[in-house]
Amino acid sequence: MKKTVLIFVLFFGLSNAKAQNKTITTSGDILQIAIPAVAFGSTFIWNEDNTKPTWQFIKAYGSGLILEQALKHIVLKPRPDGSDNYSFPSGHTTSAFSGAAFIQRRYGWKYGIPSYVLASYVGYTRIQAKKHDGWDVLGGAVIGIGTSYLFTKPYSKKKVDVSLNRMDGGYTIGFNYTY
Repeated sequence: MKKTVLIFVLFFGLSNAKAQNKTITTSGDILQIAIPAVAFGSTFIWNEDNTKPTWQFIKAYGSGLILEQALKHIVLKPRPDGSDNYSFPSGHTTSAFSGAAFIQRRYGWKYGIPSYVLASYVGYTRIQAKKHDGWDVLGGAVIGIGTSYLFTKPYSKKKVDVSLNRMDGGYTIGFNYTY
């Protein structure tokens, strides 16, 4: 019963008021910057595995934005609201999905799933604002994810395993270094 009421409130509460539409659009504008900002900030916090995560993020994010801007000027697809001819692909979703994919690739699905949910919400806000259609959002998501996967190496802590084995009249110590 609680789920039904919650779905009803969310569906009708979010879909009817103009003020709420502006809030939804603004939240997408903020998240398209916040997600990659968190990803970038994380490279300074967890920078102990010598894979240069800051440089990985800069290459992934930068190449995604360059590709997105180049496609906008090549494709020249009109926006649904008719404001200009730079609809495909969505820059907001490229930015959000680039940050989300970096987080997921670097730190795993535990952090990746919430990041992808927020990035998907950014895509929804762009469709809701009539700035993009589904293809524009999908194109931006593919670019953001693709460039992040291309340049980002997964984070893994190096492990040293020590083993002690008894042999005839003595012991052996073994070290296994995993990187």
